[in-house]
Amino acid sequence: MTLLKKWRDTAYSETANKGDQQRFWADYFEKEKAVYATLLKTPDQTVTGTVKELAEQFGIDIMMMTGILDGMNDSLKEANPIDDMEEDTQVNLGFDKERLYKNMVAASADWLYELPEWDEIFTEEKRKELYREQKASGTVVKDEKIYPNDPCPCGSGKKYKKCCGRN
Repeated sequence: MTLLKKWRDTAYSETANKGDQQRFWADYFEKEKAVYATLLKTPDQTVTGTVKELAEQFGIDIMMMTGILDGMNDSLKEANPIDDMEEDTQVNLGFDKERLYKNMVAASADWLYELPEWDEIFTEEKRKELYREQKASGTVVKDEKIYPNDPCPCGSGKKYKKCCGRN
């Protein structure tokens, strides 16, 4: 079984005790926060190594490292082979700063996108702009409904029911 499958089976278990799951996620979020705080101190440096080496480097277990790799894979400049990843798989943590910030916003991970380390990377205005862009990208705008007696949107000057609205 691959690391990713083990991680997802543990993290999203339907049979686990709710209290245990809450403690698991609370522990994970604290460790995730510490890893990102470290990475954001040197955002232009690409950290590389095996999954096991990175877990040791950040002082976390391999399963937690797998979860972090899974969560940040979409933010990397070069994606890792997370589906087939094992302990000795070479991975990188070279992230695109804007994409990472937006993905944190999309995940509603305020404990991550509000880290003080972002202050050295983006101005407050830039962070607000990235936040707005991300929030707007998920907003669905419905077209205005056209009623039968409205002017036809094709510009003919006829009522919609007498022009493009015919069955």
